[in-house]
Amino acid sequence: MLVCSHCQFENPDTHKYCQGCGTSLTEKECPTCGTLVPLNAEYCLQCGAVTGTIWKAILSSVQAEASAALPSIAQSPAQATRARTVPLPTGKFLDPQQRYQFLEPLPQQMATTTETEIRVLDHFPLQPSSLATAALPIPAIARPYLDLPAQFPLLPLPKLHDAWQQDSFNILLLQDRSPLPTLLNVLLEEPVLPLQILHWLYEMTELWAALAPYQCCRSLFELDNVRVDEDYLLCLQRLHADLPEQPAELAELGRFWQKLFQQSQQTQHAEIAQLCSELDVGTVYSVEQLRSRVEDIAAILQSDHAAIRSDGPTDDDDLSYPASAFPDPDITLDLQQAINQPSIPAAQPLAPAAEGGPHSSEITIVDQEDGSESDDSPTIVLGMRLVSLEDAGQTDIGRQRNHNEDCFSIQTEIKKNDSPQGRSLNAKGLYILCDGMGGHASGEIASTTAVETLQRYFAAHWHDRLPTEETIYEAVQEANRVLYDLNQQNASAGSGRMGTTLVLLLIHNTDAVVAHVGDSRLYRLSRRRGLQQITTDHEVGQREIQRGVEPTLAYARPDAYQLTQALGPRDENFLNPDIKFLELNEDGILLLCSDGLSDNNLLETYCQSHLEPLLDQQTNLEQGVSQLIDLANQYNGHDNITALTIRIKVRPNLDQMPR
Repeated sequence: MLVCSHCQFENPDTHKYCQGCGTSLTEKECPTCGTLVPLNAEYCLQCGAVTGTIWKAILSSVQAEASAALPSIAQSPAQATRARTVPLPTGKFLDPQQRYQFLEPLPQQMATTTETEIRVLDHFPLQPSSLATAALPIPAIARPYLDLPAQFPLLPLPKLHDAWQQDSFNILLLQDRSPLPTLLNVLLEEPVLPLQILHWLYEMTELWAALAPYQCCRSLFELDNVRVDEDYLLCLQRLHADLPEQPAELAELGRFWQKLFQQSQQTQHAEIAQLCSELDVGTVYSVEQLRSRVEDIAAILQSDHAAIRSDGPTDDDDLSYPASAFPDPDITLDLQQAINQPSIPAAQPLAPAAEGGPHSSEITIVDQEDGSESDDSPTIVLGMRLVSLEDAGQTDIGRQRNHNEDCFSIQTEIKKNDSPQGRSLNAKGLYILCDGMGGHASGEIASTTAVETLQRYFAAHWHDRLPTEETIYEAVQEANRVLYDLNQQNASAGSGRMGTTLVLLLIHNTDAVVAHVGDSRLYRLSRRRGLQQITTDHEVGQREIQRGVEPTLAYARPDAYQLTQALGPRDENFLNPDIKFLELNEDGILLLCSDGLSDNNLLETYCQSHLEPLLDQQTNLEQGVSQLIDLANQYNGHDNITALTIRIKVRPNLDQMPR
């Protein structure tokens, strides 16, 4: 059985492609250069990078487990020195089946009261683990790794891949989170909003409450163990047991943060620094008190921000961002309400968390698209700065056509700006995609002509800021006039008149605008919002739906997919392009595509396997677009296929943060 790493579908061992999502079961993509390599390859032949699935292995002595009912071994240095040693596994592999290969030298022996960590390469990443198949008994040392995520599935706990006993050792294989930056490194690299610090402190409070009954709170105080994921949320690499002779106290949380502030030299809000001091000296000594103090500070930060805004609104006061700051902008985060939710008691047995329980209620989100907001919510209003913009585009003839009538263009200008607040980009991007139609080669002429016309137009009319709606409308009409005049000159009629669809995207820093005609589309993908179709097809079925007809009836018409608008066939009196302005206020993907890719809900169906991986900055965007083309050829090869993908990364503009 082969378990697809993208959709978890179980496939027969002989299959080369996943029956669930179409992902290759024999090849994988190099995370560094994007080259396809065999699934069991250890290194990429193109760039030399390690390409296999890597796990962090923790080896501990069975003898030590017999004398300690804790999730990891913790002894004083003197005790470890007196302990006898045992030999460690030899050879290239951790296990007799030769699945997990050592990526670094392993010590010859270790003390029975200590443990060893080492990274291993999984040569059969699609094979289920012994833990998944219940092929081997589960060591007691693995129980907290299984029980805690079952009770609190939304807490950022370590992820266990496998666990077994081998000879005189217990072995745990954990997801390797070492590529993620540590919390200290994040604080060292860039200024961080006070509200983000406050949210991290709140996350650690909830983790403390969950870990305390298992005596694993020391997991929160190891600098290398606390890391920050791509959504700016904390996560733990592994569990560390509290020292037997030194039970964990909440004061250590305050000392931990004081150490972070000292080493990172971050300038801290006075109230947050005071809270850490109160934790250190024991003035705040319970989880309930800590939650209350975090609530008070959230109110103070909101009050400070309200005082700043009392001078009157500015041009940047048009976006609301969460108190947790970075990952989910354009929302109102009610941190105060979140803290008042029923929380995990620090000293009581833990019960399974229901959906919407303590951690999932940690933030209350109100979308600003409907204009609603909470008067009592500690909210911060900031502009955003663009810190990364990448793009890639490809077109393919498909499997049934004898020529390609699609055409696209990508034009970008990017300048980097470095300041004490970090790096930002001054970027302009013009993205055009046209899907031509007409007899013989007319479709190719129409799409190419429209692209070239729009390129010339914006070269003359787009300067220091995003063009206005009127300018963009005139650009689309100009492209239509050029094609319409060609049709008139050639005396074309009916289906012989050439035309093209259009989806046009302009990006200027964190502002964007999309214009479209026909059924070529723009999609937007982010971790918070998921996949959204931004444009609405100009076709008979959608026209009937807008008139109030039920969708099933609208698309039962034989002409349901006939276009109601296109560039070229008719004059400007019959053309009404849709124009929509967007705010690029969260990390995400923008995808322009022709109907060869979007037909049959292909993107919605395979979003998890083919689009969501592109959110990762380490994923090669060119290779990702190639995989989209391959997917469309597999399921929609009846038409030409074109995809343009833009990946953006933004951060709050710290010049506007409350001081």
